[in-house]
Amino acid sequence: MPHDTRSRTGRLVCVGSYTKEAGGRGIGITTFWQDPRDGALEPAGSVAVPAPSYLVWHPTLPVLYAANELTEGTVTALRAEPDGRLRPMGDLPSGGATPCHLALTPDRRFLLCANYGGGSLAVFELDDAGRLIERVDLVRHRGHGPDLERQEAPHVHMAVPHRAGDTVSAVDLGTDEIRAYRLSAAGRLEQVGCLSLPPGFGPRQLIHHPSMPCAYVVGELASALITLSETADGPRVTGAVPATVAAADGNLPSHLGLSDDGRFLYLANRGADRISVFATEPDGLRPVGEWPSGGAWPRQFALAGRWLYVANQNSDLVTAFTVDPASGAPSLAAHYPVSTPTCVAVAPRELEDH
Repeated sequence: MPHDTRSRTGRLVCVGSYTKEAGGRGIGITTFWQDPRDGALEPAGSVAVPAPSYLVWHPTLPVLYAANELTEGTVTALRAEPDGRLRPMGDLPSGGATPCHLALTPDRRFLLCANYGGGSLAVFELDDAGRLIERVDLVRHRGHGPDLERQEAPHVHMAVPHRAGDTVSAVDLGTDEIRAYRLSAAGRLEQVGCLSLPPGFGPRQLIHHPSMPCAYVVGELASALITLSETADGPRVTGAVPATVAAADGNLPSHLGLSDDGRFLYLANRGADRISVFATEPDGLRPVGEWPSGGAWPRQFALAGRWLYVANQNSDLVTAFTVDPASGAPSLAAHYPVSTPTCVAVAPRELEDH
């Protein structure tokens, strides 16, 4: 894809794809400019990166991080140039196989990486320019769950830093646990708690509500959502709802996201190929409805204000939706062809004129 060499104003939208190293057909990362008026995407370029299964932006720098889902996993840092090109800034081994999630700590000093294969959590130190300096810690989980095929060993699927910045929740699909760690000023992890979830739940992702003292966890294997109330004695399960009202056989929910105001929770369902929407209320989640994802196997999505972009892995499509802020309902607006897309990352608003 040719590069657009013009300097642009607007948000850069990056789409990761499975490449041949992971059985996919993608080139790596495809970039688009988002039209600020209608959310339409205009191709900007692409860069070859092996199997970027998850992308996350630095909140204040034009730097993008990619988890490279390889047998010997790596993490790559890339700098976004004014013309939309991504320039690699270096990579480091992730410390495990098939890394699948990344998150920055609130102080922007560390990058957390969840290694699905081997069940480990890595911490990388960043410099002031957002470059990866070194891996400063790696903790490995132990245990298994009742599903002999999917839970034969630990499988860390996500690491979530708390707003205060000194604790991290590690979601383990293989052991049906959420482990709490204290993160030191040097980037070292110390386990301080562990929440056991129902056997066979298979937790995949967790997201904290921005204003209420609760969090939501999606169970990939149970095809369900639970609400956790955050109390002085630690988190406890206070509610559960199905991930989809469609036929649940073979459905594997994947990605969670909250609207900017926290009123609506969105969940992608692979198999049912739907986006479920829930209202977040003080007493739990209330189903609003669910809509076709516009493709097959919605692995991940990105919410950006009034727009929702979905990576439909098995139909080689990114679908764009407009979101009604009052009802939370998405309406399909456009399709963009991208080979085996895995994830979408929209640059923070602070970077629009960087």
